[in-house]
Amino acid sequence: MLFKKPQVAFYPFMVLRDDEKCIRCKSCVDQCSFDATYYDKDLDKILNHNENCVNCKRCEAFCPTDAIKVVKNPSTFHPDANWTEEAIRDIHTEMLTGAVILTSTGNDKPIKNYFDHLLLDACQVTNPPIDPLREPMELKTFIGRKTDKVEFEEDGVTIKTKIGKQLELEIPVMFSAMSYGSINLNLQKAMARAAKEFGTFWNTGEGGLHKSLRDYKDCTVVQVASGRFGVDLEYLENSAAIEIKIGQGAKPGIGGHLPGEKVNEGIAETRMIPVGADAISPAPHHDIYSIEDLRQLIYALKEATNYEKPVFVKIAAVHNVAAIACGIAHAGADAIVIDGVRGGTGATPKSLRDHVGIPIELAIAAVDDRLRKEGLRNEVSLIAAGGFRSAVDVLKAIALGADAVYIGTVAKLAAGCTQCQQCHTGRCAWGITTNDPKLAKRLNPDIVAENLYNILRAWAHDIKELLGAMGINAIESIKGNRLRLRSWGLTEQENKILGVLPAGM
Repeated sequence: MLFKKPQVAFYPFMVLRDDEKCIRCKSCVDQCSFDATYYDKDLDKILNHNENCVNCKRCEAFCPTDAIKVVKNPSTFHPDANWTEEAIRDIHTEMLTGAVILTSTGNDKPIKNYFDHLLLDACQVTNPPIDPLREPMELKTFIGRKTDKVEFEEDGVTIKTKIGKQLELEIPVMFSAMSYGSINLNLQKAMARAAKEFGTFWNTGEGGLHKSLRDYKDCTVVQVASGRFGVDLEYLENSAAIEIKIGQGAKPGIGGHLPGEKVNEGIAETRMIPVGADAISPAPHHDIYSIEDLRQLIYALKEATNYEKPVFVKIAAVHNVAAIACGIAHAGADAIVIDGVRGGTGATPKSLRDHVGIPIELAIAAVDDRLRKEGLRNEVSLIAAGGFRSAVDVLKAIALGADAVYIGTVAKLAAGCTQCQQCHTGRCAWGITTNDPKLAKRLNPDIVAENLYNILRAWAHDIKELLGAMGINAIESIKGNRLRLRSWGLTEQENKILGVLPAGM
């Protein structure tokens, strides 16, 4: 038998400290929420429990003398092509805990990113580009059910056709669903504030809407999930749209679990559950076992809100996503949200995160194709989620057929996330995915709101530049326009699914 437990003997990260630079200020000790660093009074030294280090880099960021570096431990197992370091470490964890391995922050495996294999077009000679600094460029996007044709009154000017309630976005980007409980209230406040100031929307996730956020109802999408946490008429009315969550990219096919120890008074009140009670979201909605059942819930929510709120339905991108999406369109949803395999900001079993679902690029193309073939495309908007990193990804997604995208990880990065994948522990050192009062106050909603606004502003400028290069002055004109895309490094079958031509054709 080993003298020490494997995770103690073979820790993945180590804290290197330059003792000559260290001034014993103990800020690293105060900042570490994983007890990886401590002060030995007798030795007058800062020492480490390296086995506790998660590489969040909080100590590095706060060291005033740059005395600390957190690095990968060079002494590891003896991996080979089959038994990688990760595979061996997982066996050790399961051996010691007898439990499912939890992780977070989305799929980190080298799954092919199709956005990186798509190239955008640009105008030359006969079809001149547009200078976005001199010409008006339109990014305004409307989410909701459209009509196949527009009829006018006899005056030829007044529109006779009645169009359902639409969400009006100044940029085709919204903040993804992250519930109060999985993240803290300060990040929700920051997202709500940035969404309102820029002219887009944020999503409550399935944790209800805290009463302090009701002022942002005009830019809020409220979620109705299988646990029905926080759902009542007042919740529905304090929103711009309602989203029924069937599945999510981080963990397709299963529900959620917020441990009772994380359910403090504020979360309990918002979710309408007792303090300290586990908040368990069942895998299925117990009233939905068919498209007809889904239709009943969609129209129940519409009836409850006097048909004033668009109703979205969110699913994970899985093998038969196109057929499922068509069923959702037939059921009466105003928008379909598809979350790809790279999606997910919160806690999830590692096996599901890494091995269930399909890339969002393929899902967008497949769903857009199917909706067009069945004559349903105008009746429903398509919102994509799952690993969007930049304005370029957004524009490529829209060219593939999406109307808008959700971003979640970007919002966490703007709040200081270093992707240490410990969201599920509730000990986030940056105060993002924790509701420990001491840690949560590390996140300043004013600063993060400004960061988020700046990201949206930068992306808007970037999209306008790219559209201008293509000679397009409105985002609507690139929607589903796959002729303006070319691929490189993809197979014939992949090109066929994406509906794009290879570069050079």
